[in-house]
Amino acid sequence: MKITANGKPVEIPGEMSVSKLLGEIKVEQPEYVSVQLNDEMLLRANFDTTIVKEGAVLEFLYYMGGGSC
Repeated sequence: MKITANGKPVEIPGEMSVSKLLGEIKVEQPEYVSVQLNDEMLLRANFDTTIVKEGAVLEFLYYMGGGSC
């Protein structure tokens, strides 16, 4: 099954939850990633129940704080 992740085509074995997908495609630091699925930000609480389907477009985002005055 084909999806797009961070602008690149990715082949996965079939439909799966966002949580499983994070492991399947080896997303770095999955405990800190925010996920946008088809232009909609997902709540972390829904990663286990949201299913990624054929043609899905995902973005994996990491927010960082910092800086100084």
